[in-house]
Amino acid sequence: MGLSLLPEGDAPLHIREGDAPLCEYEGARPLQETWTVPSDNAEMPARKIITGFPPIAARNARVLVLGSMPSEASLAAHEYYAFRHNQFWRIAGELCGVAPDASYARRKAALKRRRIALWDVVAKCVRPGSLDASIREDSIRVNDFAAFLAAHPQIRRVCFNGRKAESAWRRHVLPSLPATRKLEYRLLPSTSPAHAGMGYRSKLRAWRSALAW
Repeated sequence: MGLSLLPEGDAPLHIREGDAPLCEYEGARPLQETWTVPSDNAEMPARKIITGFPPIAARNARVLVLGSMPSEASLAAHEYYAFRHNQFWRIAGELCGVAPDASYARRKAALKRRRIALWDVVAKCVRPGSLDASIREDSIRVNDFAAFLAAHPQIRRVCFNGRKAESAWRRHVLPSLPATRKLEYRLLPSTSPAHAGMGYRSKLRAWRSALAW
């Protein structure tokens, strides 16, 4: 069943709820490379800007999974979803046939074999801590999805790992995409431990439905 998540005045973005040669793409770039973010108080130093990762994507990817911005643990490890309590790699492991504790290189390769691309909506932002709720909206700079999608023409479905990724896409990405690019959207339950209201098996069913495509 379609779900339209819209504040008043926004363009429609129809989302379906979650039940609902291999190479990394190196051409991705933020829409704006250099910029500054003022602090709330002029006497305080500017807040630290954090920067995300390049995408993991085979050229023949069919599904794009998007988070918001890597956590502090992920940024420190230089790996997507490195926080041990995040369930992303446990779910991806079951769906892609790889152990969640396999090497990062093997886990990335497993996603590519299944034609699943992985990235984040936000390229740079100010975010004290790791919670999506702490991202400063006025600091968000998004990745260049027009270029990415042009380089991956077989992608037809975009899956959001939680609501923050979906809302950032709708506000900051969707208006700049060409109208000729037709995409199907799925809003999936967040794999973050902060989303504790849904059990693992329920999350797995939602993700399996979206990625088994």
